[in-house]
Formats: sequence, C-alpha cells, structure tokens
Amino acid sequence: MRVRRCAIVYLEPREQVEFDLAGLLAGGSGASRWQEWIAHAPHLAAPVTIDEAARECLGRLSAEEWTVDEALAAWPEGALDRLLALGLAIAEDGDQAVADASLRDSHWWGPAAMFHRAGRWAGEDAAAATEAAGLSTAVGLSTHLGVPPAAVVERCDPAHRLALPRGEATDFDELLRRRTTCRNFDLERALPQPLLARMLERVFAAQGQWRMDDDTVFLKKGSPSGGSLHPTEAYLIVQRVEGLAPGLYHYHPLAHALEPLPAPDVPMRDLAMNAVAGQHWFADAPVLVVMAARFGRCFWKYRRHPKAYRAVIMDAGHLSQTLYLGATDLGLGAFVTCAVNEVNIEQALGLDALEEGVVAVCGFGWRGDTMRNAEFDPAGRVWPVPSA
Repeated sequence: MRVRRCAIVYLEPREQVEFDLAGLLAGGSGASRWQEWIAHAPHLAAPVTIDEAARECLGRLSAEEWTVDEALAAWPEGALDRLLALGLAIAEDGDQAVADASLRDSHWWGPAAMFHRAGRWAGEDAAAATEAAGLSTAVGLSTHLGVPPAAVVERCDPAHRLALPRGEATDFDELLRRRTTCRNFDLERALPQPLLARMLERVFAAQGQWRMDDDTVFLKKGSPSGGSLHPTEAYLIVQRVEGLAPGLYHYHPLAHALEPLPAPDVPMRDLAMNAVAGQHWFADAPVLVVMAARFGRCFWKYRRHPKAYRAVIMDAGHLSQTLYLGATDLGLGAFVTCAVNEVNIEQALGLDALEEGVVAVCGFGWRGDTMRNAEFDPAGRVWPVPSA
C-alpha cells in the first residue's frame, strides 16, 4: 500500500474547558483546561481531532510523493491507521482517494478551500437564534452588543474638507433610493411568468459571448465578473409563478430557458425555509434564486490564486445588486442573504460543495400591502412615513 498526506490540511490548537468541582473546592478557578489539535481538511465533511503522535507523523508525510507503508514501520503503533481512518493520510486505493484527487485537480487556494468548507451551515435557524439572543431589533442590538463602531469615518478636520457639488437627480437616482430589502412579500399574488422571464434575462442571461473555439467561451452579462468567466449558476426555488409548476429549476443563460430538476423530497415551503435558515420573511418570496459558484470555471484561469475566491464572492454581490435594481424598476420587492444552509441546499440540488458551492440566496416578487416584518426604509420611498 502507498500513502501520502491529503492535499490541504490545517491544524488548529483548540483549548477545551469544562467545570471542575473538585478543583473549585480545592481553591482553584473551577475550570479544567486542556488543549486538543483539530485538523481542518476541505475534502472532509467536518474537522477531526488528532492526537499528538498522529499529528507528528502527519507532518512527516509528503503531500505529493507516495510513500510505501513498509517505510513507516518505525512510526508509533496505530498512528498510520488513525490517520487513514480520519482521512488525513490517503491510501492510493482508499475511500478518501477520489475526494482528495478531485480537490487536487480543482486548483483551490488552500486557505480559501478551508474557509469555504468551514463556513457552511446545515439545519441552522438563524431567525430563531437571533430572536433568542435578543438581537432581532436595533434596541436589542444596542442593549446586548453596546455602541457600534461609527457609521462613517473622518480622516481630517471638517474645516479641511473639500465640498463636492451635488447633481440633479435623475430617474436612476430615484431608482437607487427606492432600492430596499423586501421582507413582506404578497402571499396571495403569484408572479406572472413574463416578469419572471424579464428578471432572469436582466440578471442572469448572457447578453453576448466571445468564442476563441468551441471549448473556450467568454460571456457578457449585465454585471461584471472576474476574467469575464461568470462562474455563478442560478437555481430557482419556484413557489408561486403563473403557469409554472412549483419546483426546482436551473436557468440556462444562453438559451434563456428553465431546466426542470428532480422534485425535492420535502414541500417547497419547507425547502425554502430551510434554504434561508428560518428567515420566513424571505421564504415567503414566490421565487428564490440559489446562486452557486462553479469554482472550476474561475480557478481554470486563477489557479490556486489568493484572490480567486474573493472574485467568486464579488460575482454574487454584483448579481444581487443587479437583481435589486431590476426588481425595483419592475415594481417588485427583492432580497439577498448569505445566512443560508448551504449543506441542505447542495443536497437538494445534488451539488458538490467544492465543485459547485452555494454562495447566497436571493429572491423577488410582489411586495405585500402590509408591513408585517420591519423593513429599513428611512426615507419613506417604499412605505409612507406616518404624518405627525
């Protein structure tokens, strides 16, 4: 058997603390502390704990060259078996060999791969957690967290500022002022299919393309993208659209068409709620769009590049702003959130997190007539400000 270290692994010294009654009675602090070594490897579903002997042995393995296991006979007994069982050492024909090989071929920059894997959620209810912590209102935030950092930063004395002229407001300026996050969707009014098509065309459709050959194609969309690679795919959770069956769809940006996907094994409302981590005000939208990045598309050019993951995240940000403005122009409400259960969404769509991972969820639809959930609209552009 031949073995080597997994492609990417980071070790974290993590302090553990538990209550120690005996120590407290003996005059101590009442806290027992010890240190564990936690190994983070992107090809694994979760971090794993590693003992010191296995940790030291792991550091002796090459990540590139294969080592015959007989050459490791001097290792402490069981160390290699523990590393293989944890997936940190890879046997050439072992269970983790395929996942590790896939990661090696994907051109991830190591720290970004670890960050992406570690930050994903499964089954979280962000709304309930925020409510339980007393952080669901501005008063609660101030009470529990104290005064926030200043809203703006001043770098010189006000007397030394150079005043800039303000321009005459145009229709575009008014559009920007009406752009707000919708938390009150109309639960009774379905979205007309032409409006759905218009939104997808504005935000996710390819407006043009340039082909070097049949295999090398660059797209032009309504939002910028690093290297004109546009790695972000749009998957729709359709709940209420006229003439369109509720379900999961993939949007094809060149054909401007929806591709039906297998039905989930849970009701669409449950899927939507889980997708947005219990934020029911967003789950109410008639259409939710999962933005999933095909990392290989970006990393094809930016291989193991320390800025490539940032470019992918910026891509989703550009698209969400275009979605906001497009929806506002059509009289629709819109939202975007990164508080999502990536693991559950990827399972529903059949995605591999390191090949095509969920970045954010956005959505749009008719705004309700009543503000059931608070929205931030200080200028009263969407919700009229009550008269004094």
